[in-house]
Amino acid sequence: MDQSQIFDEELIKRYDKAGPRYTSYPTAVQFHEGINLDSYKAFCEKSNEESRQLPQAKPLSLYFHIPFCDTVCFYCGCNKVVTKDRSKAAPYLERVYKEIEMQSALFDDNRVIDQLHWGGGTPTFISHDEMRGLMQQTRKHFTLHDDDSGEYSIELDPREVDRSSIELLRELGFNRISMGLQDFDPQVQKAVNRIQSEEETLNVLQAARDNNFKSISLDLIYGLPLQTTESFAKTLDKVIDASPDRLSVFNYAHLPEMFKPQRRINVEELPSPSEKLDILKVSFEKLAEAGYVYIGMDHFAKPDDELAIAQRERTLYRNFQGYSTHADCDLVAIGVTSIGQVANSYTQNEKTMEGYYNAIDAGKLPIYRGVELSLDDILRREVITQLICHFELNFSAIESLFNIQFTEYFAEELDTLHQMQTDGLIELTSTSINVVPKGRLLIRNICMVFDYYLRQSKEQRFSKVI
Repeated sequence: MDQSQIFDEELIKRYDKAGPRYTSYPTAVQFHEGINLDSYKAFCEKSNEESRQLPQAKPLSLYFHIPFCDTVCFYCGCNKVVTKDRSKAAPYLERVYKEIEMQSALFDDNRVIDQLHWGGGTPTFISHDEMRGLMQQTRKHFTLHDDDSGEYSIELDPREVDRSSIELLRELGFNRISMGLQDFDPQVQKAVNRIQSEEETLNVLQAARDNNFKSISLDLIYGLPLQTTESFAKTLDKVIDASPDRLSVFNYAHLPEMFKPQRRINVEELPSPSEKLDILKVSFEKLAEAGYVYIGMDHFAKPDDELAIAQRERTLYRNFQGYSTHADCDLVAIGVTSIGQVANSYTQNEKTMEGYYNAIDAGKLPIYRGVELSLDDILRREVITQLICHFELNFSAIESLFNIQFTEYFAEELDTLHQMQTDGLIELTSTSINVVPKGRLLIRNICMVFDYYLRQSKEQRFSKVI
């Protein structure tokens, strides 16, 4: 498939409105407390029953949320616990171990873990011994790959690790890392309270290479205070020289009413909308020139990276960890506030440490809300996934899967898409939707057309798409 994209400034300005990131459909806005522990157990059993009907057991994906951070980054909107006290990790991990045991009891033993991810917070906040302990408990209760064929990844803060940490993570079975960088500029780092030297970042990247990690990803953020087009271009040049396998260039969404740390950001220092757009344009130009492929939704990869290959081969998927190559896995989420996906349902753990601890100490899984997908949800999720991963949709494929007449079922949505065709975002035919190169940066807008809940809602709870 054609993986090129075109930056059309006027088109972007016209369509730059708020909308979901579609790590799930329905989005978390639709989660409710009518989904509880009994519901979750039923979903798990349904998943096992589906797995038993297959020639080979359906694999699983595991996500662990480690919420602790040593310092607060002012831009951050993650669920976290900011503390200098490393001893707080031990009582948390004790509960995580209990949750691992309770979760594993709900799934057939022959279901192998194809995908494993530690996120946060800062997963590397915990000590080396605690890392070993967490992986030992995971292997004790779940079936992990021993041949490095699994996709086992971890989010790193380069300020928290050294070469020995990287060697340990590789020894434990991790083969992919994602590192937060955001910006190399010292003034920007000071403004967001994330002081991180080039040396720290590049040393960790090199250590990962030396230990044969299969994929190394760097995260950048545009729209931070004191950023300029020129300063961010310098950061990009250094990043391109470092040559990570993947890059994420995220839009900073200033929502201080939702995320308290952002109240410490000086609004007057934020780049103007036009400057922010220039920063994004330069980012696209430089990364394209360096040979990176635009995967979609802020993500870039080298042409030989797994994500780029999966997109070309139409096996790319999207879940709560972003783009993935494992569409066939149910996602089991462990830890405070984590979100899982099992048998056409989403469930979320307790969002507070107190609630999480109380549930685990009572011998119960800490499920507190979620949503069970209707047939319409499943259909729309498939449409949105196809568009957001592959930039194209074949109507007949959807019709075969769901026994519908696409043009009749989505008549209202297709009528809306005609304007997007006129504006040059898509090519719309009687049999397909093709997102053209200059429409790909606005893929969220196109997916939003198929979002039933968004069309019904008058309340807007999302960040802008650009």
